[in-house]
Amino acid sequence: MKNVLIIGSGISGLSCAIKCAELGICTTLVSPFPSERSQSVMAAGGINAVLSDNNENDSVESHIEDTLKGGCYLGGKKAVTGLCGRAEEIIGFLERIGTVFSVNRLNRPIKRAFGGQSHKRTCYCGSSTGKQIVSALVMEARKYEAAGLIKRRLWSDFHSALIRDGKCYGALLYVESSGALEAVCADAVVIATGGQNAVFGKTTGSTQCDGYTAGKLFMQGVDLKNLEFIQYHPTTLETPQKKMLVSEAVRGEGGRLFYNDKGRRVYFMEEKYGSRGNLMTRDIISREIFMADREVFLDISFLDKKLIDGRLPEVRDLCQKYRGIDISKKSIPVAPSVHFFMGGIAVHLDHETNIRDLYAVGECASMYHGANRLGGNSLLAAIYSGWVAAETIAGKESSGKTEDFSGTVEKETAALKSKMNTKSNFPVMYVRDMLAGTMCSKLGIVRNSSALDEGMRDIDYYLSVADKINYDPSVLPYFNYSLKGILTLSKAIIACAMNRTESRGAHYRSDHPESKDELCCSTIISYNNEDLRVRFDKEHEYES
Repeated sequence: MKNVLIIGSGISGLSCAIKCAELGICTTLVSPFPSERSQSVMAAGGINAVLSDNNENDSVESHIEDTLKGGCYLGGKKAVTGLCGRAEEIIGFLERIGTVFSVNRLNRPIKRAFGGQSHKRTCYCGSSTGKQIVSALVMEARKYEAAGLIKRRLWSDFHSALIRDGKCYGALLYVESSGALEAVCADAVVIATGGQNAVFGKTTGSTQCDGYTAGKLFMQGVDLKNLEFIQYHPTTLETPQKKMLVSEAVRGEGGRLFYNDKGRRVYFMEEKYGSRGNLMTRDIISREIFMADREVFLDISFLDKKLIDGRLPEVRDLCQKYRGIDISKKSIPVAPSVHFFMGGIAVHLDHETNIRDLYAVGECASMYHGANRLGGNSLLAAIYSGWVAAETIAGKESSGKTEDFSGTVEKETAALKSKMNTKSNFPVMYVRDMLAGTMCSKLGIVRNSSALDEGMRDIDYYLSVADKINYDPSVLPYFNYSLKGILTLSKAIIACAMNRTESRGAHYRSDHPESKDELCCSTIISYNNEDLRVRFDKEHEYES
């Protein structure tokens, strides 16, 4: 029986494990925490699908076109067609395993409007869709855990992939309880570690998703793709701890954006883009808020309180708890924040990377969203990509070949111990905080050559001291050994942004404000002995 190692146990990792189990493949889910603590539970607004019983003349073809257009046609038609074409099947699966969707009198999922879409096609569970889906997937996975087809390894962290001659044989894990490194071999490895939130500090997402896995794999020869496309969600609420997401569902239910000008409310999105201005794509709204250069509010107080309580209870509670705002009476102060990463690990249509038997799924893989993601497509892509990887692995013959990696374990263990004895004036967490400041200031909603150059110089300096800083024994060793991978990923992000000398989707250059036809293709970046090579995928090396 094949054995698959899945790094990450959020929605994409769980979906892959369950599909593998359905196909008779044994999987091991590796994560530092239970699935209930994954970033996936934070997904709020909903999941897109065109259902057969729709009464709005919607179609799968329309969903495909909206997705391609929203991503500035970088998503790839084959990939997007597969994604949208199986959306109804995915909703049916979620219903069968117990996902509690908001439903109408006929017990069918209600759909709300989301930005950049021509029809209402976003199914939802109040404003806690991710949490409901995770709960249902966890219960489904437990059936296969009882049958021995899914195993869990908690309190374990990814250290590196076991790669030899262009093929992946497993992964090296850091075991928190023992402080030891352990080589775990498998027929295939699936990376499902989410985005790169910690690189930017305070975002809408979990700092568990720090980008280290992508950065380390990059250093091991795995190509990355479209890193410059970073989505800023236009409506977040500032708190001391993080940026709290004010779900797009608020605007989907009729919420209006405005700012005050000499005592007058200016509904700037409606004035510029018409009646659907509040439901433009996220990159456009974030940029308009940035350009307004003043405090912006989101108002829903004019709606019936029963509607707010019934469809947006989580947003209501969030605003009351963290800012003391009753959204049925007062407007919400909002500002854009880093929210989602369209770029990540480069994968082919079957979700395999340029390394054989190494796959990537979910947000850490760059595939469907192109230059900008539509709200409601992330949950869909998380499940679909997990299915595609599982089905691909099931269809391949196992080589049965094994390799001895005992020498790798000894070498990496010695390297890990040696880092704990280094001394300098800068602790590792201080450098991570400095990095977040650099990335937020130099890779904002609007970028230019000067800022990107400064950001590259900053990161080069952080890398120059990365092997000399004080690796604090009071923090988890993971935070120590992960620093260089995170810094290298950050350098790759800036390199991609520097090379794309145009504006497209979520990447806006004030010094290159127009789009260029010759750059209507993906950015691919490779690593070789600390040298970074950026190229544009004009030959469709990564077919999507």
